[in-house]
Parts: sequence; structure tokens; C-alpha cells
Amino acid sequence: MKEESELVKEKKAFKSKSLIGYFLPSNVLSISIIGIFAALVCVLTIIIRIPVPVTTGYINIGDFGVMLSGLYFGPIIGGLAGGIGSSIADIIGFPQFAIPTLIIKGLEGFIVGLISNPKKKVLKIDYRDVIAVIIGGFIMVTGYFLVELPIYGLGDALFELPGNLFQFGFGVIGSLILIAATRKILTVNLPQVFDKIFISIDNEELVSEHT
Repeated sequence: MKEESELVKEKKAFKSKSLIGYFLPSNVLSISIIGIFAALVCVLTIIIRIPVPVTTGYINIGDFGVMLSGLYFGPIIGGLAGGIGSSIADIIGFPQFAIPTLIIKGLEGFIVGLISNPKKKVLKIDYRDVIAVIIGGFIMVTGYFLVELPIYGLGDALFELPGNLFQFGFGVIGSLILIAATRKILTVNLPQVFDKIFISIDNEELVSEHT
């Protein structure tokens, strides 16, 4: 009971600083994870760049990192890491897309994390993860198409569509494979990390019982 009372006290202290059960980035650990995964997304976006001259854009594998951030840590870290990391990558060479990318990739990471909802402490892939990355990828593809349509016209916007669909597919497959291989390992071995990121379903119920 002593451990429960300490847990309840800690969760109550942070409950006012959370959004739908996920802590706002107000502690060093959350901020550090955002920085690490934003850097990962940035590197993945930069490391492979296939230019698309028609729209002055490029094909990349950054969506893999965006989706992974949401699947591991939920909507807040997924949205911030995805948006910031992708936007920084665009600033380095393709600044015209930086602001749209911040919004589109940020929304992608947020939606993936929101639908996947890792605070349920699922130790393996389930249907929510699959739905999350499909909808997140669809948001990315649709978002860039809508941004490019009024600027470059229908023909050029459609020309870049296959590249965005490739990013979509690579991100979906890659993130689901990696989350299947590592989610249980990370959740079981690093519970103290996730306790600073979200209130798990079990702990949320425990807090409610003592409120």
C-alpha cells in the first residue's frame, strides 16, 4: 500500500499538467526525448533525399521517425518531435516547405500517437497501431498535396504524389516492424521513463479511486 500511496501522490501532482493522460513537456526527461526524436526525424529526413524538380521538393524516409515517435510516446511527443525535426530538415536546403512541414508532420505525429494511445501499456502491436499509422500517413500525403496544389497546379502536385505514397508506405511498414520488435522490451525495462511521459490506464484508475 505504501508504493500505491506514493504513486498516487506523484500522479496527482502531474495530473493538472497533462493532456488526455499525457504529460505536457515540463520535465527534463520529456524535453530530452523530444529533442532526441526530433534529431532522429531530422537525420532520417536528410540522410536520403531524392529531389523532385517539378515541385522543388524531395522524397525522404522521415515519416518512419515521425510515426515511431507517436507509437512509442503518444501524441504530444509524437507531434512535437515530428513537426520540429521535419521542419529543421526542410530549413536545411528546402526552406520554402518548413512551415507547412511543421504543421503537416506535427499533425501526423500527434494523430499517430493519439490513435495508437501507448499509455494503454500494450506490449505488442494491435489494431490501433495499424490504424494510427495509416491515418497519419494519409494526413501527410493529403497535406502536401493540398499545399502544392495552389502553388504548382494539379499536374505537378500529382507528379509528387507517388513519392509521398512511398514515404507513407515506408513509414508504415518500418515503424510497425520496429515497434513490434521493441515495444515490450522498452516498456518492461524502462517503466520509470514512461511514467514521466504518460499516466498509464492502470495508474489513471488508481488515481481516480483515491481522488
